[in-house]
Amino acid sequence: MTPSFHQTPCGEIKLRLAEIDDIPGLVALNKKCFPAMVEENVVWTRGQLTQHQKLFPEGQIVAEKDGKLAGAVASLIVDLGIDPYRQHTYAGITDGGFFHNHQADGDTLYGADVYVDPDLRGSGIGHLLYQARRDLCRRLNLRRIIAGGRIHSYHEYADKMSPEQYIRAVENKEIRDLVLCFQMREGFVVRGVLKHYIADPNSKNYATLIEWLNPDYAPREEASRKVRVACVQYQMRGVSSFEQFAEQVEYFVETAHDYRADFLVFPEFFSVQLLSQEKWRNLPSAAGIAKLADMEEEFTELMTRMAQEYGIHIIAGSHPMRRGEKIYNACPVIFPDGSVVTQPKLHITPSEVKYWGITGGNELRVINTPKAKVGVLICYDSEFPEAARYLADQGAEIIFVPYCTDDRPAYQRVRLCAAARAIENQVYVVTSGVIGNLPSVPAMDIHYGRAAVFTPSDFEFARDGIQAEADANVEMLLVTDLDIEDLYRSRASGSVRPRLDRRKDLFEFHAKLRNELTDLNEDELAPIDLPKLEED
Repeated sequence: MTPSFHQTPCGEIKLRLAEIDDIPGLVALNKKCFPAMVEENVVWTRGQLTQHQKLFPEGQIVAEKDGKLAGAVASLIVDLGIDPYRQHTYAGITDGGFFHNHQADGDTLYGADVYVDPDLRGSGIGHLLYQARRDLCRRLNLRRIIAGGRIHSYHEYADKMSPEQYIRAVENKEIRDLVLCFQMREGFVVRGVLKHYIADPNSKNYATLIEWLNPDYAPREEASRKVRVACVQYQMRGVSSFEQFAEQVEYFVETAHDYRADFLVFPEFFSVQLLSQEKWRNLPSAAGIAKLADMEEEFTELMTRMAQEYGIHIIAGSHPMRRGEKIYNACPVIFPDGSVVTQPKLHITPSEVKYWGITGGNELRVINTPKAKVGVLICYDSEFPEAARYLADQGAEIIFVPYCTDDRPAYQRVRLCAAARAIENQVYVVTSGVIGNLPSVPAMDIHYGRAAVFTPSDFEFARDGIQAEADANVEMLLVTDLDIEDLYRSRASGSVRPRLDRRKDLFEFHAKLRNELTDLNEDELAPIDLPKLEED
């Protein structure tokens, strides 16, 4: 969305996408707009607003007057299936207010909230925000906008008429309702009444189910979004120079380019091959890893040059990287334009600590690319369900797992856990390992690997949840196509739906990563709950 400027009775209003720096102001504005709902825990928290911007930044729009927030809308995309007017709750449709159920391939834009500074109401800001949401619906070619609307004045009539009778009276202009009258002027039609929708004293916990149909909607053909991935099963062998190492690496990049791959993934620690050079042979483990860390710039420049020359996203395995006094095991993810995002390994094996003094990172990010939303879990990270779940909850569609295992049991741990992560989170997991021997490099002398691509286990996917798998311990390039839309179809209507069927009333999940807001209190992490049922 390009920022736009509009003249209103209260002055010039700027519309733009919400930003992280807006969050404290949005929390305060939301409370100012809905004072009666603060005690009901149905106003936004910093934790929720942060998730909105991560999962669907295009749907979070603010209005600004003289540099100050004047209003905002929060939206997500959902797929309501064959019954779009079915009963639902606010907590359910917004996943407790965190939007984790945002479905990029859905057909419905769900209006989670619209609010305008009470001091500026009646000046046209609400209309501008509604128009911005309609423009978004058109731009994304979504079928409709649906929302649960507050019945603002129903509490004044609740002892005299049902919600349905009240709504009819408003539609017949017998009663004026501040919210519903405005929504009807904006082109929305009431499709029903939602019971126990949200804890709202004014609405007596009811809501209108309102809809705006997109007149420009073009029915979609059966969607397909293909991504081609290539996994290097990389054989460790002695090299005499950095140039010889670069030749071996470039062979795989060139071959992946010839096969028109979108992503190429190298294994963990494949750059340790550089320590086989004559001048560094048999270096003590700690000295060897320090020497590699000194070569970070040279290594990254090599991988960046190839990503640019061959026009491919390179998941560059991993390489030791020094930050201050610490050395991390980190994976550079390199875009065709040369930009680099680095993902450190979080969980460090006992041998990495013992021999190399590696430190675990504390950042984990979903990386948005033109082809898919991806994440990286380096080897041991794949054995911890929380890390993959975090990436999936942030919207990851493909998780890359570069690994380095010395024997079959170690390889099996990674393989079986990678397959489990794909099933649990309904994502693709792409693995790549080293093979061969480096007798002159301590702690890297033998390797066992078998590159593979794992899928959820359902009708949309390959048998046994294995899209492709290399022969064990044979140097090769594994290439396969992934249909991203299959993931979304499976999530919405698969035989099982682990993403939707989690018992969040029984289990909670909180991340304390450095890239998160780590100073959130318990209230800011709490989900919006169902309204309490009134006792007779």
